[in-house]
Amino acid sequence: MALQPSGVFFENYSHDKALIKTKYQWLSLAIFGIFLLLVPFLFGPRVIAVANIMIIMAVVAVGLQITTGYAGQINLGQAAFMGVGAYTAGLVAIQFSLPFWLSIPLGGVAAAAFGYIFGLSAVRIKGFYLALTTIAAQFIFHFAILNLPTSWFGGSNGLTLDPASLFGFEFKTDSSFYYLALLICAIMVIGAFGIVRSRYGRAFVAVRDDDVASSMMGINVVATKASAFLVGAFFAGIGGGLWAYYVRFVSVDQFTLFNSVWFVAMIIVGGSGSIVGALIGVFLIRSINELVTSIGPVVSEAFPFIGGDIVFAAMNIILGGVICLFVIYEPKGLMYRWNIMKTSYRIWPFPH
Repeated sequence: MALQPSGVFFENYSHDKALIKTKYQWLSLAIFGIFLLLVPFLFGPRVIAVANIMIIMAVVAVGLQITTGYAGQINLGQAAFMGVGAYTAGLVAIQFSLPFWLSIPLGGVAAAAFGYIFGLSAVRIKGFYLALTTIAAQFIFHFAILNLPTSWFGGSNGLTLDPASLFGFEFKTDSSFYYLALLICAIMVIGAFGIVRSRYGRAFVAVRDDDVASSMMGINVVATKASAFLVGAFFAGIGGGLWAYYVRFVSVDQFTLFNSVWFVAMIIVGGSGSIVGALIGVFLIRSINELVTSIGPVVSEAFPFIGGDIVFAAMNIILGGVICLFVIYEPKGLMYRWNIMKTSYRIWPFPH
């Protein structure tokens, strides 16, 4: 249990287990929420576009955090699950004219079903071999989309969607879509906190720490591992549906293995086993990505001998460097370090 500030104590169990415990935490959350609502008024179009991408990736990364961070099941196919959600949402919206509030959840359900199949493989294998199995999801996804009838998913031409609309209002601008994405992301994050704080979340952590001991304690390890993939893939599918309505064009090139590595990097940087850590990882990795994208053309013009591929190469190098540095020097991520700093401040001047 986390150390509370001096003078903070609880008189009942429900208060002790509350996610937000003090009035200062409520105040901080309210200020942060107001800031998020004011983002379209405070920043320009470029920042709003980046914020939309961050919000969508936050949903996907939170799902990966549940699968990998809490349940301990390595998943290198999260981008494929996101792609399944995007294509499903696009298909039902085009073929059946379903509204976004139905097509996006259906995309999540389809991705969850696809992820559940790979969750069953986690029953007998783990570690490196499980990682190879989830990589197969990427190739199966790409192969299926490109080889199924073009009338289904558009093949290499992809799918083109109309903007999401509600009661005649279309979310076709970055600013309007920002609020839609923010609302869905908030719902998914709250749901993620509910999952990890429930008996299912405790089962995920128990299986992650020791699946043999968990089985002896009565936990159904098979169902728990499969459920972890199902939940993580559902989040990825919801993020994929949001992506489809934001870009309004879905193609297999948008969901590559490299994107799955980006999601893993977000978990490593933010901190494994923390929902907030996943959100922080998304913000930092995407910020680095945007920084390199902005500086790359300037460097390319100043030094023409470097070549025009400097942006892509720099992102690969920086991503690999960031992952290596965190694995070596901060393997538990930024949230672990933040919790240590917070605890040290609260017990100061005592060393323990």
